[in-house]
Formats: sequence, structure tokens, C-alpha cells
Amino acid sequence: MVRILKSESSTAPRIDVVSPGAALPGGDVEVQGANLGAVATTNGDKTRVGGAEWRRPIAMLGDLAAPVLLSRAARLTLRVPEEAESGRLRILQNGAQSNAVEVRVASLIATGLHAVANPVMDHSGNIYVTFSGQRGQETPVSVFRIERDGEMRPFVRGIMNATGLAVDYEENLYVSSRHEGKVYRVAKNGAATVYAEGMGVATGIAFDPDQNLYVGDRSGTIFKIAPDRQIFVFATLEPSVAAYHLAFGPDGTLYVTGPTTSSYDAVYAINRDGDIGVLHRGLGRPQGVAVDVAGNVYVAASLRGRRGVAMISPQGEASLAVSGPGIVGFNFAPGGVALLVTSTSLYHVALGVEGWRVL
Repeated sequence: MVRILKSESSTAPRIDVVSPGAALPGGDVEVQGANLGAVATTNGDKTRVGGAEWRRPIAMLGDLAAPVLLSRAARLTLRVPEEAESGRLRILQNGAQSNAVEVRVASLIATGLHAVANPVMDHSGNIYVTFSGQRGQETPVSVFRIERDGEMRPFVRGIMNATGLAVDYEENLYVSSRHEGKVYRVAKNGAATVYAEGMGVATGIAFDPDQNLYVGDRSGTIFKIAPDRQIFVFATLEPSVAAYHLAFGPDGTLYVTGPTTSSYDAVYAINRDGDIGVLHRGLGRPQGVAVDVAGNVYVAASLRGRRGVAMISPQGEASLAVSGPGIVGFNFAPGGVALLVTSTSLYHVALGVEGWRVL
């Protein structure tokens, strides 16, 4: 959300708040301010009365006109054009224009994917994302690596329905298979070996600071795999219709999301002893999850009917941080950058927020 100090009033449009301040192409952004409503067309000095035609204001994002979906005196909703880039938003109406406010638009990194969970980045700056496929489908590539030069290359083959991703201290990649109930460890050369099996419908995975690997079996179990590969049941939750998504916070809390048949789902907070609490309830289809250095939790979900990435404070208060359709995964990269994936594409956007990294 971007807040602007109010200036002296006039009949010109004025932007006070833009929410959220970041979006994917195709995402909806809400503007609050003044003089944002439609005005009646005029004929000379006389306003047409009876059957008057009303003209909505024009929203300009950089040099592009953004479709205006709703226009009221103090509120306007626009859609970010598919070809838009980050730029300054202005509202034009009746020969006058508003103050300009920066809106950050996510940029495309790669497409041709099939992601079902968070992307991950190793310490060398390589990004990993899956080509998961439909259940039981053998795909020619299981995991792609996007290297620092921006090139996307096949990295792992032969893992059916690759789902969750995690990286350890030594930059080995771990990949869960929801079809096989296994977790694979992948060396830097792309060679995969089975790390653990018998994980049910293995979905989200995450490491804690002690190198224990946690695996979400979407049928209702969070497993804990010790470094010596002993397996424990860490917690049990309501089954998910799709997948569990896991992320650790700075205080060692494990945050878990997973869509159910409800449209009022929870973000679970599980302490080190496996005790389960609820950080926030009221999200629609919560999926990928990540945590920033201040302990705020970010979830790809629908919040009060708006799709994107919700930010939930440690006190459980939720607001929309990124707007956009079809987001299934979210993670942080160094320098305040966020990585977002839809089912087919990977994006990055400068949020100005540093993510928490366990390893």
C-alpha cells in the first residue's frame, strides 16, 4: 500500500492511497482519493440533463492507459495492462490530472512452466521451479533452473509430479513427489537420489535451522525428517484438497497453508513442540507461503475477494501486498525482491522487503 500526503484541494483528481502498491500484469489495484468519479459530458457551458452521458476518468500507468473497472468520487479500481511495466500512476479527468504515484509491476522471468508451489533460490542466485504435470503424468523435465544470466535450462528429470522445493546448507536441492510419496535430494549436477519415502501425498517441504526437513502430506500429516533420516510425525492437520505449503519464521514457528473445501481457510502456526495455533483465518485457497525478517507471513491467496499475495502481521492482521490472478507460489530473493509463480510463469517484483532465510 502506498500512502500520499494530501495536497490542497481542487477539482483535479487526487490520489491518497494505492492498494496494493505492487501487482502482476492483469492484477487489480484500488485507488483512494478525491474527484475520482465519472463526470457528465458537457455541451458548451451547459451540462446535459436527462440522459446525460458520463465519462469515467482515465488511468495512466506510465505511458499506458489502464482499464478503469470502477469509478466513484473517493475510490477507483483499475486493472494493470498485460504489457505494463513499473511506472507512475496518474488519473486524468476533465482536463486535469492527479499527482503521480509509483506502482510496481512484476516482470516476467520465464514461462512454459507448471508450478504448484513456491520457487526457491540457492545461495548462488539460481532459481528453481517445477514442471509438475497432472497427477501420474511423466514430464520430460521435472525441475528447471533459471541461472543468473536469465537462461532457463532443464535441471532435473525423472521425478513424477515434482511439487515442493527446498535447498540445504550445501546447496543441494530437495524435491517432493506427490505421486510417489518421496523426497529426492538433487546434487549440483542434477543427479537425483531418494532421500525419504513413505510420505503419503508429499507436497510442501522446508528446512529448520537444525537441518531437519519437514514434509507436508496433504492427507493430514506434517513429517519431520532428522539429518540422520529418522522420520517423526510432527503435527496433524485438516487434510488439504491440493497441497500443504510450509515456511519457517525467525522465531522457529512453522507456518502451514493448504486449501480445503472451505473458502475461509487458515494459516497455521506450529511451534517447536508441534503445538498448533492459527495465525489468521479467512483466506480463500491459500497456497505458497514465505516470511520476511520482521515476521510477517506472505501467502498466495484470495483476501476478501481480491486475489494475490496477502501479508499477515505477527498479530494476525491481513492486507493485500501484491495483486494478481493465479498466483500459486511466492518467495523472497535478496535485495527486497519477491519471486512469484502462476501455474505457467515466473515473475519478479521489487517489494522493498527482505525475506527471512533459514539456511
